[in-house]
Amino acid sequence: MIKVAVDAMGGDHAPAEMVAGAVAAVNANKGIQVLLVGIEHIVSEELSKHTYEKDQIQIVNATEVIETEEAPVNAIRKKKDSSIVVGMNLVKQKEADAFVSAGSSGAILVGGQVIVGRIKGVERPPLAPLIPTEKGVSLLIDCGANVDARASHLVQFARMGSIYMEHVMGVKNPRVAIVNIGAEEDKGNALVKETFPLLKQCEDIHFTGSIEAREIPHGGADVIVCEAFVGNVILKLYEGVGATLINKVKSGMMGSLRSKIGALLVKPALKETLKSFDASQYGGAPLLGLNGLVVKTHGNSKAVEVKNSILQCVAFKEQGINDKIRESLKSVNEGSQE
Repeated sequence: MIKVAVDAMGGDHAPAEMVAGAVAAVNANKGIQVLLVGIEHIVSEELSKHTYEKDQIQIVNATEVIETEEAPVNAIRKKKDSSIVVGMNLVKQKEADAFVSAGSSGAILVGGQVIVGRIKGVERPPLAPLIPTEKGVSLLIDCGANVDARASHLVQFARMGSIYMEHVMGVKNPRVAIVNIGAEEDKGNALVKETFPLLKQCEDIHFTGSIEAREIPHGGADVIVCEAFVGNVILKLYEGVGATLINKVKSGMMGSLRSKIGALLVKPALKETLKSFDASQYGGAPLLGLNGLVVKTHGNSKAVEVKNSILQCVAFKEQGINDKIRESLKSVNEGSQE
């Protein structure tokens, strides 16, 4: 079985939605075992409300919780028995294949690097969520881990993102583009101008040039490379506009008797279309480049996103993404030394 540790205490809707998501995941895939990490009596009480195969879910007691407002470094250092630290130690000690949390982003980023550790050669691990597009999904890398990135970091993001899209999402020869304010090579800030020619020289990725933000929803690239400040703005705007449009469409259809009748006719097709733009069905954002898998889900995640984040770990493990990242970095380093 693939073992996934889940932070039962992290997130706005913990522990109820975290436990419900874990149950939904094991009921959907008999090859998964979930280790629910949290305050035992609280998690146990929540788990008693559900039906599941008993051998597929275990509770791992953790007596402390890291709150979102706490300083990440101090929290990781002082709260050794927190659900985040205990869960990450399970991955470090190979007692779990992955760790999923909707808790403090800062603590997860710090813990991932300090506890799980980076793959040798990885300069900075990026957060890489899948975002819905007209053509399917794209990987946005980085969306929140490295605000002050360097050109060499973005090149590694491109390589790791390309590996992820090809082997987890099944996209052959994924198109890689860097976020820019124009399509021309001489456009952009100093970081983009420095990174662009480096990406052009990468023979192991399919670099297609710059991508403007308006082309992202159209599926203009499979891997969208940027530093975390830009990536986080894109992600949050994406989510906000999507939610607003869905609400506007729903309210517009309820505006009159005629629109209500029309809504009944188009409801099946519209429901399927809107579902394809629901980011929660794609799971969380993996922190790529670590010695084990750490997945960050939204703080307001409900059971469906938790479930999909857990299921996402299966493909990551089965495809040996970490090994492929190691091989990629090794071949690049060997090539640069020749």
